[in-house]
Amino acid sequence: MSGKGDGGTSTASPEKRPNGLLASWFVRSGWSKGELARQVNRRARQLGANHVSTDTSRVRRWLDGENPREPIPRILSELFSERFGVVVSVEDLGLRTTRPAPSATGVDLPWTGPQTVALLSEFSRSDLMLARRGFLGSSLALSAGPSLIEPMQRWLVPGPPAPLPRSEPDPVSSASRARGRLSKPELDLLETTTTMFRQWDAQCGGGLRRKAVVGQLHEVTDLLQEPQPETTTRRLFKVAAELAELAGWMSYDVGLQPTAQKYFVLALHAAKEAGDRPLGSYVLSSMSRQMIHLGRPEDALELVHLAQYGSRDCASPRTQSMLYAMEARAYANMGQPGRCKRAVRMAEDTFAESGEWDEPDADWIRFFSEAELHAENSHSYRDLAYVAGRSPTYASLAEPLMRRAVELFGQEGGEHQRSYALNLIGMATVHLLQREPEQSTVLATEAIKAAKKVRSERVNTRIRKTVDTAVRDFGDLGEVVDLTERLAIELPESAEAV
Repeated sequence: MSGKGDGGTSTASPEKRPNGLLASWFVRSGWSKGELARQVNRRARQLGANHVSTDTSRVRRWLDGENPREPIPRILSELFSERFGVVVSVEDLGLRTTRPAPSATGVDLPWTGPQTVALLSEFSRSDLMLARRGFLGSSLALSAGPSLIEPMQRWLVPGPPAPLPRSEPDPVSSASRARGRLSKPELDLLETTTTMFRQWDAQCGGGLRRKAVVGQLHEVTDLLQEPQPETTTRRLFKVAAELAELAGWMSYDVGLQPTAQKYFVLALHAAKEAGDRPLGSYVLSSMSRQMIHLGRPEDALELVHLAQYGSRDCASPRTQSMLYAMEARAYANMGQPGRCKRAVRMAEDTFAESGEWDEPDADWIRFFSEAELHAENSHSYRDLAYVAGRSPTYASLAEPLMRRAVELFGQEGGEHQRSYALNLIGMATVHLLQREPEQSTVLATEAIKAAKKVRSERVNTRIRKTVDTAVRDFGDLGEVVDLTERLAIELPESAEAV
């Protein structure tokens, strides 16, 4: 066995035979063995697989029938897919992968346009047909750690060049293209509808309109399977990315975590096909937020750093500020106050520059207002307080920011009703940390009233956790007893969320 450990150590059977399938693709590619080895090494470095060190003799052994170990088969699949502009699977290359198939993991998917469309179509159709609570989630497994981060790093890998136009278009196929083309007003309407869905989510929570968003996403994937001009296809991929992210966010909001992650991953793939790196960074920030919720702050930090790196030269100040705020949340939950405070300051300073940005912000980032900035930063300090053993110092840093966030959200007249409820809960937890249970129960009561106006299992769960904390610490207090009774009557645990 090689001391370098290039990921290509033999796993061939004793009856090793030349790999005719790999040889066929290799000959058609026009690459030399040395060039293929260099491309494999380059791609491996981009993925962080620095242990890979392939040379011409190793490529020769693959052609002779040796089966390389991961991540080599996946890298070869991506390289040949990009070379030919079609999906070339590991199996098409006559290789075997030691990892679960993409359908099992839900994360490690080919980064090609046709495959992205097919997976979006298949998954959204299944969701519409089988969307009883937990059904899809039970057939999926959440990915975390390297099995999540490594596939997401391929978001940064350049895709294959667009195919050259045909010099003499076939009249039959041209007629087909004409029938499939969308007009500009139709595309504008699709984008407007996506904006409307996003507004509904902010007002009503993820439980009320999730199926409508998934249905719209499925319709868009149907349009992507029809021949369209390149500019139209890119706009459709952008709409698909926004809808998939929103479907993921709504799934996260109602507690369908594996389903949410699958939609986020597909959204990132669609954003890549659209060539929209700021949108891709936004999808990664949603994935980061989910990882914080699931108690995986290290993964959250990796995802937000990937988002920052991938959009560093094109994201607006508002988007960059949001990413800094998510970075602060990750550091807070990792118990790193110095880095958390630095990220909070960067979020505040960068947000202050948003008014000088020449171009209008995309609709998906407009939610990140002054209220949202204060909310995120206050939650970072609140999280630090818990990690630091219920520190009153960090709670005191969170309190004025949280109070301002509640004030600003309350002035919006229900436009962001869920955010208003979440920050009322956050304020209640801060008062518990400051050992002010009476004030906490007042805010929790207001949060219950706000929660009844939205369908968000996330809001309901946070209220219950806050009340549980109040009972644990101040269970004999009359106000806490009354709050517990009110919660049981007005916000009973639901058996189902869709």
